[in-house]
Amino acid sequence: MKFRAIMGALCAAGLMCGVSAVQAAESIEVLHWWTSGGESKAVGVLKDDMTKEGYTWKDFAVAGGAGAAAMTALKTQVISGNAPSAAQIKGPLIQEWAAQGVLVPIDASAGDWKKNLPPEIDKIMHADGHYVAAPFSVHRVNWLYINKAALDKAGGKAPTTWPEFFALADKMKAAGIQPIAMGGQPWQDLTLWEDVVLSQGSEFYKKALVDLDEKTLTSDKMISVFDTVRKIQGYFDAGRTGRDWNLATAMVINGKAGMQFMGDWAKGEFANAGKKSGVDYVCAAVPGTEKSYTFNVDSFVFFQQKGQKSATPGQLALAKTIMSPGFQEQFSLYKGSIPVRLGVSMDKFDDCAKKSYADEQVAIKSGGYVPSLAHGMAQPDAAAGAISDVVTKFMNSQEDSKTAVAALAKAAKTK
Repeated sequence: MKFRAIMGALCAAGLMCGVSAVQAAESIEVLHWWTSGGESKAVGVLKDDMTKEGYTWKDFAVAGGAGAAAMTALKTQVISGNAPSAAQIKGPLIQEWAAQGVLVPIDASAGDWKKNLPPEIDKIMHADGHYVAAPFSVHRVNWLYINKAALDKAGGKAPTTWPEFFALADKMKAAGIQPIAMGGQPWQDLTLWEDVVLSQGSEFYKKALVDLDEKTLTSDKMISVFDTVRKIQGYFDAGRTGRDWNLATAMVINGKAGMQFMGDWAKGEFANAGKKSGVDYVCAAVPGTEKSYTFNVDSFVFFQQKGQKSATPGQLALAKTIMSPGFQEQFSLYKGSIPVRLGVSMDKFDDCAKKSYADEQVAIKSGGYVPSLAHGMAQPDAAAGAISDVVTKFMNSQEDSKTAVAALAKAAKTK
């Protein structure tokens, strides 16, 4: 009785009652694949923010680059009836999970989202007219990172065309520098390949990888894409097999390699190592893609919890926190991305991020803002996986470009 009296007094005083009591008790399990240095620091911001709000954070981190291992773990959890409170998911996979009836709407936390998100991204967060996902940040995929000392030693400048790129790679090689740092995982192969597809123009990219247009997929231009990828491979080192992306980034950071094709999450690794853009490294658009922007947006979806058909207070608080301007800023500063929320100040960001934001706004208006295939934004898993298999086979064999193009057209028909 004494406990009830104390709680009643606290509630009357507005110090603890209703949602606050739920907050103190609710545990939020979050599945994600942010495990590298910069990524861990970024997700730590969300954990700290939620802890300050009175929730208990249960971290469910599954290592593995593009998240394949995390998605396997998620399926196991959901099937066994132990779905996490939230999970890192993106692109068409959001709608696929929603179609299974296991997600909860979070509209109560999304009052101002529509006017503060790029239209192309806002629609991805919806299913059946409701918000079911909260976006974190925008990564630009079509970046080329260059070690500044290696660039200076080779006497070159950031390349804007493929001839300029190969000339620079040759100069680095002649100077005793490994020209390109590359990992050996399928998603990294596909990232490089889609960069080269994009270099043929954003309209070509959309017809090929968004529309899966057969004429485009079997065109001479696509054969040229594979030819270019093959030539780029000539500048890889022999030890790339199985190498994680962040280890390839470390090669550029430490001056063991000159360049890396990678999305701007790699910038988080440079920042975590105390490196500064323009001083220690250069970030440039992949040759031929200056006016285009392949976007990769990480999001959390929210799963039904046992005995709950609607979002819990903790899930709604998590969604609201993710889209708050303060969190958007700090998360991206650590992650190497830019805020997905429009209008967040870029004053604290480095030159690479400011260029990313400026290029994003131009691409949105010009039609050059396109979803990344390699990072789960352009196609469902089945089609993306089939295309990835074609690219990986090509990059790990002596297959000719015409054979690869024929296989590509066949893979695009996978449902």
